[in-house]
Amino acid sequence: MESLRIIDIAGTAAFSIAGAFAAMEKRLDIFGIFIIAFVTALGGGTLRDVLIGNVPVSWMLNLSSGLIVLLSTIAALSFTRVIKNYHKILLLFDSIGLGFFTVYGIQTGIALDLHPIICVTLGTISACFGGVIRDISLNSIPLIFEKEIYATTCIAGGVIFFLLLKLELPKLPIEIICLSTIVIFRLLSVKYDWRLPVIWKKEEL
Repeated sequence: MESLRIIDIAGTAAFSIAGAFAAMEKRLDIFGIFIIAFVTALGGGTLRDVLIGNVPVSWMLNLSSGLIVLLSTIAALSFTRVIKNYHKILLLFDSIGLGFFTVYGIQTGIALDLHPIICVTLGTISACFGGVIRDISLNSIPLIFEKEIYATTCIAGGVIFFLLLKLELPKLPIEIICLSTIVIFRLLSVKYDWRLPVIWKKEEL
């Protein structure tokens, strides 16, 4: 359970930073930056908690999540004059957040004795839907709905998680492998422009 708390903290911090840089990329004011950081970090977990009936949702019962968002956003703001390419930092921390929150969502489902498919679904929701709210709030098409490989990385990581679980490996190595797979897969997909197939012709895009 201690490792799960560390995963939650790390995922919240990573997504807060990703949200902050996404907001800065759009030239939002300080209040806007904090709001986008908050919804990016806690939006997916909120939806997950509502789906499993865990209400009030966890960040309402434990103020530490809000504090992590606050401190992470302040840390991101302190580097605005040093970092020139906000988008690269956004992609890095967004990928890290995907890994941590996928694992957290999967473990939440396992604790409730849910079917592996539902556990992977919960992991994907936890990881992706904060970004959906962020992108909609910033007037962008969410990455999960475009041809970029995004949610697919979470699903792939979840499948690997349960395959390794079948081999009866200890939980910690499984979590690390799952997390690393998601982060590396996502970063490589961006670097090499891997895309999902599309049904539209080029002239229609």
